[in-house]
Amino acid sequence: MKLDRILVAFSGGVDSTFLAKVSHDVLGDKMLAVTLTTPMHPKSELEESIKLPKEIGFPHLAVEFNDILKIEEFKKNPLNRCYICKTNLFSRLKDLAKEKGFKYIIEGTNADDVSDFRPGRRALKELGILSPLLECGIKKEEIRILSKEMNLPTWDKPSYACLASRIPYGEEITYDKLSMVEMAEENLRDLGFIGIRVRYHGDVARIELPKEQMERIFEEGIREEIVKRIKNAGFKYVALDLEGYRTGSLNEPHVKVVKNV
Repeated sequence: MKLDRILVAFSGGVDSTFLAKVSHDVLGDKMLAVTLTTPMHPKSELEESIKLPKEIGFPHLAVEFNDILKIEEFKKNPLNRCYICKTNLFSRLKDLAKEKGFKYIIEGTNADDVSDFRPGRRALKELGILSPLLECGIKKEEIRILSKEMNLPTWDKPSYACLASRIPYGEEITYDKLSMVEMAEENLRDLGFIGIRVRYHGDVARIELPKEQMERIFEEGIREEIVKRIKNAGFKYVALDLEGYRTGSLNEPHVKVVKNV
């Protein structure tokens, strides 16, 4: 399929940055990258999604979508939370595309994502959103290699999922909970930890660290600093998950496929 005048759903991650760059190389200003800013994305990620297009050189628009937490069905955090979210987000993108005269909307799902637990994929299919990287069979590692060759700063960026994925299904999603998780993770990144997750369990923050980073906790003063910073984010107790970081840990009680959440 030959595409012309496309809107690219842009998060600033590895996949969407690569997709936006290639789209601009092919179509020039007949493409527009759009970031929908929501409370589920940390301010640091949103700031980067605005900075990257300027550095790389493709047209970009950031649009606020703070109403997502007013959608009661989403706030209840059911198992199909991602489907509800993407239905609303991409419906907004479709309205925007129509308003600005763009015929197609594309997004960055890649060939590795088909085995993941991604209920949001159904929403994309229903809305007619296209996934060129998936259709071309391009995998994550290939995208990283190509991004490095193209000198894209995101080539080695850690994978990321929205803050709502830190809250167990059935636990209501609120601004306060999202803010606690965001601050806790930012505090850990400030200490030099990479690719981490802080899962919300009420008063308890469950920290998932890549296994190769766990030993750092026992360095002098690090454990105490972690506890202080996590408590400053609003949690009363701090727990380390001994299994380490793995995608989709909050899916484990509910589904068999537990990847990429």
